[in-house]
Amino acid sequence: MNITVIGAGAWGTALAISFSARHRVTLWARDVDQVVQMRAARRNLRYLPDAAFPDGLVVSDDWATALSGAELVILAVPTAALRATLQSFAQLAPAGCGVVWLCKGFEAGTSLLPHQVAAEVLPPEISCGVLSGPSFALEVAKNLPTAVVLASTDGAFAQRTAQALHHARLRVYASHDVIGVEVGGAVKNVMAIAAGVCDGMGLGNNARAALITRGLAEITRLGLKLGGCQETLGGLSGAGDLILTCTGDLSRNRRVGLLLAQQQSLEQILQQLGHVAEGVYAAREVHRLAQHLGVDMPICEAVHRALYDRIPLLDVVNDLLSRTASQEFNL
Repeated sequence: MNITVIGAGAWGTALAISFSARHRVTLWARDVDQVVQMRAARRNLRYLPDAAFPDGLVVSDDWATALSGAELVILAVPTAALRATLQSFAQLAPAGCGVVWLCKGFEAGTSLLPHQVAAEVLPPEISCGVLSGPSFALEVAKNLPTAVVLASTDGAFAQRTAQALHHARLRVYASHDVIGVEVGGAVKNVMAIAAGVCDGMGLGNNARAALITRGLAEITRLGLKLGGCQETLGGLSGAGDLILTCTGDLSRNRRVGLLLAQQQSLEQILQQLGHVAEGVYAAREVHRLAQHLGVDMPICEAVHRALYDRIPLLDVVNDLLSRTASQEFNL
């Protein structure tokens, strides 16, 4: 299969490396200087310096050339860039080419999930879906075992594409539940910020376990309200991704929480990261959605208060811990 990966950040680069073992892969980057550097070094020194490129991996900065002949396009761009990238893709999409996005978030201002953005942009004949799950880019690039989910409302496309991308070290499961997969991927980033705060404030392992578990309950409440499936939210793209992002040292969103606990401002934190932390932006949209839909999401609300209302963390944590006890499974 001819695959084009759009976006040469850490995750796009990792998948380009992983898929190159079985497919013809082109990695496209907008920055000409980055492309020149990647071609010379045969690695992405900016975002994934520890992973060498396979010999067959092509690197390009030419949009039309990168798309020409592609049978599958993988969009490794942040949620904020998804709409514009889909619009550009739709103009030059080769006949029969499908598209899969990797972003995990809600569109700013509209609170739309990625598949809803795609529905507004893509013509109906283009098959599309989302690839998500518990996966750190560096581990995928190093060929460590990983399992993810490819979801599409087009069941045949999901099954066919999952089978094509699947290999022993990157297991790809097919799903029809696009909503559940996307909600799990987006909201777990907000929970990871909370987990970073929990660890940074030294609240202990018990507190982190409780936070992850109650966080999953919040993700499930929102996911079900939006039309997702309970099984999906308890699966790889829900519980699995939540556990990884809340506990792994490679998690950018968890690092946001750790830095918040060090009394750093949001502006300072974003400057330090050098990568997009989707949870920072998702927190605002989850706040809006939860209020609009009447979904109780106290942990997400606490993260929103800390990030955007600038409420002191100690006050936010104390308010969260002081909530009245209730039934555990009152979803």
